[in-house]
Amino acid sequence: MTDDTHRAIDAVWRIESARLIAGLARIVRDVGLAEELAQDALVAALERWPESGVPRNPGAWLMGTARHRAIDRLRRNKLLERKHGELGRELGAKQTLAVADFEAAIDAANEDGIGDDLLRLLFVACHPVLSSEARIALTLRLLGGLATGEIARAFLVPESTIAQRIVRAKRTLAEKRVPFEVPRGDELRARLSSVLEVVYLIFNEGYSATAGDDWMRPALCEDALRLGRILAELAPHESEVHGLVALMEIQASRARARVRPSGEPILLLDQNRALWDQLLIHRGLASLARAREGGSPGPYVLQAEIAACHAMARTASETDWARIAALYTELAQLIPSSIVELNRAVAIGMAFGPQAGLDLVDALASDPSLKTYHLLWSVRGDLLMKLGRMDEARSEFERAASLTRNLRERELLLDRVRACASSSAS
Repeated sequence: MTDDTHRAIDAVWRIESARLIAGLARIVRDVGLAEELAQDALVAALERWPESGVPRNPGAWLMGTARHRAIDRLRRNKLLERKHGELGRELGAKQTLAVADFEAAIDAANEDGIGDDLLRLLFVACHPVLSSEARIALTLRLLGGLATGEIARAFLVPESTIAQRIVRAKRTLAEKRVPFEVPRGDELRARLSSVLEVVYLIFNEGYSATAGDDWMRPALCEDALRLGRILAELAPHESEVHGLVALMEIQASRARARVRPSGEPILLLDQNRALWDQLLIHRGLASLARAREGGSPGPYVLQAEIAACHAMARTASETDWARIAALYTELAQLIPSSIVELNRAVAIGMAFGPQAGLDLVDALASDPSLKTYHLLWSVRGDLLMKLGRMDEARSEFERAASLTRNLRERELLLDRVRACASSSAS
């Protein structure tokens, strides 16, 4: 197989796999079986396309192949049951009708709009019966088109761990008989928050990697953005969906300015804003405008508003920190959280002086959930540094460096330790 053909097949799979699995899952009502049938179709493509070439409509080719594999499997199961003498004449007739009905159902799936199937698949992959880690892995596998090894590398865990998570997730969905459907009413709102959470967790891991040698993993950001955009098309009237897309678009716009060529991180206030991607900012602001049409803002809309404040400031000094602080106050009322309060303290410190911010941070320092959260101590060190209390600041940066699992972030914090030591000595 030539490299060009392999790249073409890989690209087609990334584009078509989610639609293929979604269409099959609606028919077979089993995500694991649907993925297996889709993989069979991919294997067939790998065998045939190098000789025949990539078909004009590769998605239809894959669906047609998977359709035949599904029907063959049903017929094989039927023959096996007959061989074991478990079917009588009447049951055999019903099975024959079932094959015909199955064929008709797949034909209907090909004719129906695929959007509803994708939305169903997204809600199934992000179902609350699964752990957060399982939801992320399954979503990236089924809707992101990522191989198990790619997911494992992105999250710096063994491939076997990801494989087990995916297998257990599919088994749990089957055992719990999770319906392949989009929930309605109150359940829709509750389940939508789970979907949005998974997409944003994927984005955040790409935007600020929790561990490893890299400050960012851009591919994960791109996967999350793609999922968010798909969701926005499938649920156009959900303001929180547009809010999340806006938030990710605006944050992703800073990617080139966040890392030096050597891989060292650059903090927001030190970034060259000329490197911010104006197209992404424009798209983010457009999504935010759509989100605002939905009435009272939800958590993702408020976070997008905060991101927009940064995006619209031409320089760091022009940032409207008072508005950002007010937005964090509003966010804290919706989702009480120590992390939100910490971010509010940063904004308060920028708007009204470092002592005002430090007072809020000190009130959070006794929170058990933040004891091992490195950013608490990093923020406290920054505020102490601004107040000229260098020895105390150095101690906090050292503590933060000992808690982070990201090598690049640790190096940044240790640089700040050295800067505090240098200032104390002079």
